[in-house]
Amino acid sequence: MKKIEAIIKPFKLEEVKEALAEVGVQGMTVTEVKGFGRQKGHTEIYRGSEYTVDFLPKVKLEIIVDDEDSPTVAEAIVKSANTGKIGDGKVFISSVEQAIRIRTGETGTDAVAVN
Repeated sequence: MKKIEAIIKPFKLEEVKEALAEVGVQGMTVTEVKGFGRQKGHTEIYRGSEYTVDFLPKVKLEIIVDDEDSPTVAEAIVKSANTGKIGDGKVFISSVEQAIRIRTGETGTDAVAVN
């Protein structure tokens, strides 16, 4: 199994979710996060004072898939999240040793399959 983590722009979430549904992804975890990369944040003016916003709002997706599905899922994320501008995000793929469904005790891919 593979864990795919993607950090994307918040306004792209719906488009990415639809693209993932088209390639058969049945479940994911979505978290609102903040961070920065090359963007390094930006400056804003509030009540006449300038201040730096270091951490920009992003959305983090976490998806567990079979090994053979990970390239297709990653490609769907990259295509649907791309705006062509700096700050589009990143996709990370790592191995998952084990998964256990708490309710039933199922393990491995059975634990992450939507029944």
